[in-house]
Amino acid sequence: MTNSSPNSNNDGAMGANMPEYSVSEISQALKRTVEQTFSHVRVRGEISGLTRAGSGHMYLSLKDENAVLDGVCWRGTVARLAIDPEDGMEVIVTGRLSTYPGRSRYQIVIEAMEMAGEGALLKLLEDRRKKLLAEGLFDAERKKPRPFLPEVIGVVTSPTGAVIRDILHRLSDRFPRHVLLWPVMVQGEGAAEQVAAAIEGFNRLTGKDGVPRPNLLIVARGGGSLEDLWAFNEEIVVRAAAASDIPLISAVGHETDTTLIDFASDLRAPTPTAAAELAVPVRADLLAQIADDGARLVRAASRRLDHQRTRLEGLARGITDPRRLVEEATQRLDDRIERLVRSRRSVIDQRADRVATLGRVVASRHPDSLIQNSERELNSWLRAWQRALKSVSTEREATFKQASRMLESLSYQRVLERGFALVTGTDGNLITAAAATEPGMPVSIRFRDGDVGATIDGNGGSSVKKKPRPKKQKSQTGNDDQGSLL
Repeated sequence: MTNSSPNSNNDGAMGANMPEYSVSEISQALKRTVEQTFSHVRVRGEISGLTRAGSGHMYLSLKDENAVLDGVCWRGTVARLAIDPEDGMEVIVTGRLSTYPGRSRYQIVIEAMEMAGEGALLKLLEDRRKKLLAEGLFDAERKKPRPFLPEVIGVVTSPTGAVIRDILHRLSDRFPRHVLLWPVMVQGEGAAEQVAAAIEGFNRLTGKDGVPRPNLLIVARGGGSLEDLWAFNEEIVVRAAAASDIPLISAVGHETDTTLIDFASDLRAPTPTAAAELAVPVRADLLAQIADDGARLVRAASRRLDHQRTRLEGLARGITDPRRLVEEATQRLDDRIERLVRSRRSVIDQRADRVATLGRVVASRHPDSLIQNSERELNSWLRAWQRALKSVSTEREATFKQASRMLESLSYQRVLERGFALVTGTDGNLITAAAATEPGMPVSIRFRDGDVGATIDGNGGSSVKKKPRPKKQKSQTGNDDQGSLL
């Protein structure tokens, strides 16, 4: 038994009339619908989940407080993005919506990206400024002095804007100089690369290919919003300005605008017109200053000459006429010459008188007489020396003989002749006491006519037989004293 409602037949008929789609067909239909409806959209959101695939593609999500939108940026587009995206950055992306049938997801295919809002740009700008500051790109020691009067000025700016006309007009008014323009885009995609390439290109010039090398560079742009001036905040531009060997003046925006190239440049100008004023002095002012300096120099020289002339005249009044000085000196010279002549004559006369006197003395005494007198005097001296020498010799001889007799009388040989003997040990030393001997000790005994050996016995005697000592005869004089042996 089948229970069916009154409308059951209608529902089945309708279901039978609806077309059937495969999963792929419905996915492709959705893809076409989404891409046709949202073929060009701008979406604002915060980046999260940023990943870069090995293929070079970039995947991310854009989110706000209520929803999340997946996004993909193909490798060719990533290289052309104006900013370097990071997680947490609020951006505005331009692209088209599409679907990914493999996962039933929809996503935006990103074709361009920019910062969303001035606050985010300022944060990015501050972070970049701190990074470059830490690298030393803004140090004052890197700044180069600008030339006082450059011969050639290189300008990096747009060729169609009012900036180049203002610079040329101000240079013409102040001091006309040769200007080289390197045309670049000053905003938008690719502007930063062109500005950096222009700075590097000017620095590569050598002047040998017909294009002179600038002595000074001016990078200029008119005023605009932070987004308009963003190209001059890019790292590539800042690094090129810091690496420039040619002094560089940055003149980007109005006086209140500040970009990172201002910190890296050697000098910042508030406006492009002010950059031209800083580049060259005023020619009329220089000419006026030169004329004034010339007049002051002439006046100073005139005063100097007048002072020296007055001083010379004063000195001349205090100095005697040189001709009088010469005349007096000539008179003194003549006087000295006359006195010298007289003195010479006087000396010659004195010498002549002396020679005449000596001649008379020599003539009065014959040389033979002088020789005989000298010979007699010499003989007298010789006899006196002979007598003195003989007297001294006789005296020395007597003294010598007396000393010889005394030496002979004091000789121990005379003692030995009187019967005494000299006892010595084997070492040749004298033995003068019995206590200095010991039994068996060899000794040598010297007599008047020679030496004999002996040995001390145990009784203090000697092995040599002792001769009986002759009795002492009494002296006829009755004096029993022997006297001194010596």
